[in-house]
Amino acid sequence: MAATNPLRKLGLNAVRLAGTGLVAAALGGCAAQGVPPPEQDISWQLHPLLAQAQVSIRRAYDETSQAQVANRNQLGDHAERAKALLDEASAELKAAAEYANMR
Repeated sequence: MAATNPLRKLGLNAVRLAGTGLVAAALGGCAAQGVPPPEQDISWQLHPLLAQAQVSIRRAYDETSQAQVANRNQLGDHAERAKALLDEASAELKAAAEYANMR
């Protein structure tokens, strides 16, 4: 029995839709990258709660980026401002961890 092409089962419209989605995600990701993602650089061994807070901040940043793509970057400057504030919050957590390390 000859091997069947899995794309043939999906149909041409599904393949086009998937391709369009990939291109849109790539372009949207580029457009939504005004603010670099927050660092995740707190030691889990020394400060597990602060490190977890950084993970939560990064998740919020990533979900905000996804919202920008989903809303076709029509959120004004509010989403970019939120991402900048999340980056600032991550840096403040790092500063808190470093301060605690000096004690």
